[in-house]
Order: sequence, then structure tokens, then C-alpha cells
Amino acid sequence: MTEKTETFAPSAEQMEALARAALARIPEPFAGHLPDIVLIVEDFADETILREMGMEDPFELTGLYSGRPVGEKEGFAIGEIPQPDTIHLYRVPLLAEWVETGVSLEALVTHVVVHEVGHHFGLSDDDMHALEDSVA
Repeated sequence: MTEKTETFAPSAEQMEALARAALARIPEPFAGHLPDIVLIVEDFADETILREMGMEDPFELTGLYSGRPVGEKEGFAIGEIPQPDTIHLYRVPLLAEWVETGVSLEALVTHVVVHEVGHHFGLSDDDMHALEDSVA
């Protein structure tokens, strides 16, 4: 008799582990600027974020960087409280893209993480692709 196994979509914790593994593969000089980045995995972006991004469909947004790019870290205004640099991953849109594209979830999460790290450094799309190639 064959034992029945069940397969479930990865949890937020499992997706965070994939994202942390992707962050760990990012090379220097970038890696030295990443230890303080906060990583948050949520099912969807909230309504405020979607509105700010000009999006109506919550499945359009798989990740978001919030914070100041590395080159803009100096010169906070008086009384301004610096917020932590944060990468948000949106689990359900990532899972939907995974199903639709057939790309491995690890590759997809790596792509989104590298893209958001690229925003942290103010990189161009070409530079983000080169960084992603070095992480893959």
C-alpha cells in the first residue's frame, strides 16, 4: 500500500527562508550593506501600498523595497527618524506567478529579492540583471 502524501503551498516562513538564502548569495560589495535589511513576507500588499503604486490588482505586486537607497543615506532632516530598509515579498502573487510561469519558486524569489536589493542600491535594470546572474 502506498502512503498518501500531501503537498501544500510554501508558508510565509518557508518563503522567507528562500529569500534569506537568496540574500546570502549576493556578492560583495553589495552584501556588506545588507545585514540590516528587514525582510517581511505577507500574503498581499495592503490597499495603501497598492494605491500608492497605482495598482488595482493585488496580484501585480510580488515585492517592494522601502527605505532610502544606499547613496541617499546621509543628510536626514532634523527630527526625521530613519526607517529601516525593508524588502516586502508578497506570497500569494509570487505563488500565482510560480504556477503560471513554471519557473522554480527558488528562482522566482531570488529574482524578486535581487530586484528589490537593486532598488536599495539605486541600480539600473541592466545592473540588476547582472547582479541576478551572479546570484543564480
